[in-house]
Amino acid sequence: MEMDTIAAVATPMGEGGIAIIRVSGPDSIAIVDKVYQGKELLSTVDTHTIHYGRLVDPKSGELVEEVLVSVMRAPRTFTREDVVEVNCHGGFVSVQRVLDLLLEAGARLAEPGEFTKRAFLNGRIDLAQAEAVIDLIRSKTDRAMKVALSQVEGKLSTLIQSLRQNLLSAMAHIEVTLDYPEHDVEEFTQNLLLTKCEEVKTDIDRLLGTAQQGKILREGLSTAIVGRPNVGKSSLLNSLVQEEKAIVTEIAGTTRDVIEEYVNVRGVPLRLVDTAGIRETEDIVERIGVDKSRKILQQADLVLLVLNYNEPLQKDDYQLFEAVQGLPVIVIVNKTDLPQRLEMEEVKQRFAEQPIILTSVKDQTGIEQLEEAIARLFFSGVVQQDDYTYVSNARHIHLLREARRAIDDAIAGIEDRMPIDMIQIDIKRAWELLGEVIGESVGEDLIDQIFSQFCLGK
Repeated sequence: MEMDTIAAVATPMGEGGIAIIRVSGPDSIAIVDKVYQGKELLSTVDTHTIHYGRLVDPKSGELVEEVLVSVMRAPRTFTREDVVEVNCHGGFVSVQRVLDLLLEAGARLAEPGEFTKRAFLNGRIDLAQAEAVIDLIRSKTDRAMKVALSQVEGKLSTLIQSLRQNLLSAMAHIEVTLDYPEHDVEEFTQNLLLTKCEEVKTDIDRLLGTAQQGKILREGLSTAIVGRPNVGKSSLLNSLVQEEKAIVTEIAGTTRDVIEEYVNVRGVPLRLVDTAGIRETEDIVERIGVDKSRKILQQADLVLLVLNYNEPLQKDDYQLFEAVQGLPVIVIVNKTDLPQRLEMEEVKQRFAEQPIILTSVKDQTGIEQLEEAIARLFFSGVVQQDDYTYVSNARHIHLLREARRAIDDAIAGIEDRMPIDMIQIDIKRAWELLGEVIGESVGEDLIDQIFSQFCLGK
């Protein structure tokens, strides 16, 4: 496959000690050699070595940067092409000047995700591993990182390949049976196909059983903190984030817009949303915030309903009780450092199935119990702590569900004694769908769409 040579900044833009500009392609070493001055030409050095030198504009002879240059020759590189990484000082001006110099020397600015796309197209990684790269970059907790890392290493891909091999074996048996019908023992063939299909179905079900947790680890748990004004929602957000993100005052209605922040709670990434206090109000700005809060409440994966231990239940509380019915809720009774005026028995009756946590954000009591309740609610032992073969990507989940339906159709056909060439259609369909997970059978448009989500230097 013929490809040109690309270049892009591989580190975040901004001020820092070091920045890296990555160059990949058949002419990468020759292009950097045009602007590099060191003890020896890069084209003569050994692979996987680092060299100190200077970058000089060949037109003006002006010194552009002092650099360390890593030379890595194909195929032992991320893209399986010749790769050069230029390490320069991290700053907007220096990085841009080095990149411009390399582009003028003959490289092309890489498209988003093009380095990883080349790794996929050159056969170094499959599509599931490529998609896991972006999950690894975006992971917000240790557990999310471990899940992404296991997929980058190919654990999910290996399992998918095993399932496809099982189905391929079944299809091969069907082909032999169709070609040599005189040697077919129908009962044996039916039992063999049924066994293989049920094995694949069991493994797909096990993977889909991790889908909810996997998606949470990948995307974060959308968590709405709701309650009427001045019950301590913003204080709770600040306590979980461990930073003063929201304004806290004694005045009801201080929070008039939603505030979002990511936080790691016992390995669960929460996208916390502090909402405006939900109540009837004549203030037009506060009313807009309340309307936003109601919408966020309906879209949340988890609701933290905050009540005031120091006040009796009010009309706004009862309206919230109705609004959160049917949603995953943790009830937080805050301000327990003050005298009790809340009807706790009524709260316990209404939320008999949901966790109820007593807290005093002011005294920092009950926060650990809240974190434990969140972790227990979404990671209740369905998957072992050391088992990181999760399925977390929405595309993978959809394909696995479709493959599961195809396997169900095949099993139903076997049990109904349908002709085996009809059963083969469903088995092949499942085999193709599993192939789409790892990129064995996938269109160019989908590949472009997937890699367009990556950053430029990846």
